[in-house]
Amino acid sequence: MKNRSLVSINDYTKEEYLKILDLAEEFEKQPTQKILENFVVATLFFEPSTRTRLSFESAASRLGAKVIGFSDASNSSVSKGESLKDTILTVSNYSDIIVMRHPREGSARFASEVASVPVINAGDGGNQHPTQCLLDLYSIRKTQGKLDGLNIAFVGDLKYGRTVHSDVMALCNFDTTFHLVSPVELKLPSYVKMHIKENNLKYHQYTDLNDVMGIADIIYMTRIQKERFSDPIEYEKVKNAYILTASMLAGCRENMRVLHPLPRVNEITEDVDSTSQAYYFQQALNGVYVRQALLATILGVK
Repeated sequence: MKNRSLVSINDYTKEEYLKILDLAEEFEKQPTQKILENFVVATLFFEPSTRTRLSFESAASRLGAKVIGFSDASNSSVSKGESLKDTILTVSNYSDIIVMRHPREGSARFASEVASVPVINAGDGGNQHPTQCLLDLYSIRKTQGKLDGLNIAFVGDLKYGRTVHSDVMALCNFDTTFHLVSPVELKLPSYVKMHIKENNLKYHQYTDLNDVMGIADIIYMTRIQKERFSDPIEYEKVKNAYILTASMLAGCRENMRVLHPLPRVNEITEDVDSTSQAYYFQQALNGVYVRQALLATILGVK
């Protein structure tokens, strides 16, 4: 895995996922290790981010790396018309690895092909978000004690939700039953459902969240992604489609946990935060350990 980019979750094998998760456990026990003191990590965020950018920068800093980059493309030469290719070629000269978020699908693959250093995809449009996927796997394994044989419900914007696309792809390596809850307009893309079928796994589709409350081991809530809608009227139709409240958790499985890639808007009410099922803030913290594991592995120090 040394010097290999991570653009799609399918770039890594099941065994490689598990290696990252096991290493993340080590970093959770001892998060501060100065093993990247001679490395520079570039974070290029062409789209807004709080958790992904800051957790990557926290991960790098805890390992002793120097962090350079930008959190707003308007503060870079992109605002002057510089192409993505030129930006990547230039930043490759300044860093040992690039972490990039970009609004255009396929941009991360393009960047990995022109860069002279490894590229980690921190989200490319509505396509994929592989590092969020790995921290989700880590969170699922940590709460359920396993990854095989689980009923996992994905709720909300399954069409544009890049975290959902990556998670489903990865979980097809395990004996997962998928429960897909969404408005008709925001169903999981056909190519992702085809991937489930090709792996001889089952999925069930619903429009009512209540239908999965007593079935799921994990309920993975997502926000309706306003920025992906070209028509505001269409967004208004579905923005309040699913709202999880504490009272709805009464009939759930004892060990069920609620995950969310964050940020949330209104799809999980604040009264859920104090329940035993709420795990999304710990999930976000897990991202630091998983991203430490990724950086250390790709840069060849672990």
